[in-house]
Amino acid sequence: MPSRPKLYLNLYWHMHQPDYRDITSGEYVLPWTYLHAIKDYTDMAYHLEVNPAARVTFNFVPVLLDQLEDYAEQFKTGQIRDPLLALLAEKDFNNLSRERCDFIIDSCFKSHHEKMLAPFAHYQRLYNIYKTLESESRAPFNYLSSQYKADLLVWYHLAWTGESVRRNNKLVQSLMEKGCQFTLDDRLQLFNLIGELITDLIPRYKKLQKKGQIELSSTPHYHPILPLLLDFRSARDAMPYAPLPHNGPYPGGRYRAQRHVEQAQISHRKRFGVDPEGMWPAEGGVSHASLSLMAEHGVKWAATGEGVLANSLYKSIQASELPPRRDYLYRPYRVTDGVHDIVCFFRDDQLSDKIGFEYSKLHSNDAVRDFMSALEHIRQENTEAESRVVSVILDGENAWEYYPYNGYYFLTELYEALANHPHIKMTTFSDILNISHKTKSIGIVDLPQIAAGSWVYGSFSTWIGSPDKNRGWELLCKAKNSYDAVMQSGKLTEEERAECERQLAICEGSDWFWWFGDYNSAMSVDSFDRLYRRNLSNLYYLLKLPVPDTLKKPISVGAGDPAVGGTMRRGQEVTP
Repeated sequence: MPSRPKLYLNLYWHMHQPDYRDITSGEYVLPWTYLHAIKDYTDMAYHLEVNPAARVTFNFVPVLLDQLEDYAEQFKTGQIRDPLLALLAEKDFNNLSRERCDFIIDSCFKSHHEKMLAPFAHYQRLYNIYKTLESESRAPFNYLSSQYKADLLVWYHLAWTGESVRRNNKLVQSLMEKGCQFTLDDRLQLFNLIGELITDLIPRYKKLQKKGQIELSSTPHYHPILPLLLDFRSARDAMPYAPLPHNGPYPGGRYRAQRHVEQAQISHRKRFGVDPEGMWPAEGGVSHASLSLMAEHGVKWAATGEGVLANSLYKSIQASELPPRRDYLYRPYRVTDGVHDIVCFFRDDQLSDKIGFEYSKLHSNDAVRDFMSALEHIRQENTEAESRVVSVILDGENAWEYYPYNGYYFLTELYEALANHPHIKMTTFSDILNISHKTKSIGIVDLPQIAAGSWVYGSFSTWIGSPDKNRGWELLCKAKNSYDAVMQSGKLTEEERAECERQLAICEGSDWFWWFGDYNSAMSVDSFDRLYRRNLSNLYYLLKLPVPDTLKKPISVGAGDPAVGGTMRRGQEVTP
């Protein structure tokens, strides 16, 4: 019996943060971009740098790169527009306003307690002091010294520092050993280190790309769900009876979708020197029309969720039952509009969700052994001459907060096991296209029809179809109609028009709709609801129009406790 062909693994890390800036002031409303930069983006680059045999694909959303460059510029000029970051370098803690004191407390315990706070005795002590005072006083910060505030800020940033930095940077090691009584000089040194880490991020990934170790892909610029911009009704492919926004379709949606794609390509070329071969559509959201649009712009490959493939096969072959997933999932598929082709890869939901949700609870050895065993089983089940291609795709930043040591041991052992396996080859999506063109070892299958959907449940239910989410779209449609009227009036200068378009693009991002819904936590829903309404209000302000009173009222109220804080979703619903 001939030996089985090797198995190809596309490991794909998606890096994304929405625009947290208030465009009218330039101030950051939330700090998540720079915190993930010093923790996750640094660590993810490090694991590739120390294991040159590993090969993966990273997806950087342009709006994230915009913010990383903005932070680098802030450090260069000394004009810090992130209030939490500015507090780290504050010279006088004795005369802070009550508002800034409350802001420190509101911010500096926001992390996963078990993995990011409790392991550090000094940080845990600061937390215990605050909780004791909180139970006994209406204004606990009145009892806390300026030294307490300084120590709390330092520990919050140390906890958000990547494990690779902790293990290799002497400043961080000395601060953690010191533990308390941090001086202004201590804080300024940590502040400067943060600036160095952020400034060096894009060059580090560009260097890995130049070495040929990674592929870098992009996403339409501000992370909009292209199928919904093109047609709200695409949601009904997977949700036939879903209620849709009353004032749809989205006005001028095709032009807006096209602009996001074009701007992403310009952004990628500027940062990395080449056009992106592929794109991760925001939220893995695809439809035949959106894939065709990307193909028209020269995008060669895209990726999405396993549920989309299952729905598409049902639609294409008109069958009541599909073959076993092993027989259809692990192949690339070609989608065409008759003129332009694009190859689509589909995520293995089970393996991807294990990394996102399950392996953080296991010892790293057990997690890696389980992952490798699953891959070996997929290879053993292949009785054909063609190689199978497994695509494991997930968030590259939010999962690690729930792992011990920010996933350091898991990722180290995983990359080592994969890079040294005799029958599993780490690849990128463009690698697969090149192999398929040169040899017959990987076949690309034609997929006649695409059922619109996302990587979450194969549908758009996370972004549209409920009262709160539809209300968010209705407010956006109304703002877009006002935008169109003003832009056609000729009353704005070219600079003003550009600012208005940028603000509209921010409002079109998927993240606002993700967070609407009572299944999310109250704190997260409130934060993103406020920021979305602020963004819409800023759009009216830039258009020189009065802000509607409706934007003063919350759109959604959360009351849930979702897994990993709601920052990630599983590809498939878990049945109790």
